Amino acid sequence: MDWKLELVSIPVTDVDRAKRFYTEKAGFHADHDHQVNDNLRFVQLTPPGSACSIALGVGLTDAAPGSAQVQLVVADVHAARTELLRRGLDVGDVQSFPWGSFVYFRDPDGNKWAVQQLPPRP
Repeated sequence: MDWKLELVSIPVTDVDRAKRFYTEKAGFHADHDHQVNDNLRFVQLTPPGSACSIALGVGLTDAAPGSAQVQLVVADVHAARTELLRRGLDVGDVQSFPWGSFVYFRDPDGNKWAVQQLPPRP
């Protein structure tokens, strides 16, 4: 049986601000935005090439805004950093470890994102 992770909730204080950040700065695709009522809004965004999306909204999670920690994996962390900088994102320098190279950024609510390039495998 396959177990596929397809959606992760990201707690935010301002859905429209977060949607702009993730689409304009992080380059995610806006898949869906539906306001059911004043207490329920669902926004689904997907990183390019990912099978897993994120959900922002109202009434989706009780988690505190800024409490999420998420990781993306890319083929070239230096190219990813360059693209994020070009989009105006405040992203740190590349850090290299035996388990991979990383850059880090936060969304406007402080949710933490790591972007990893895996080390070469034998």
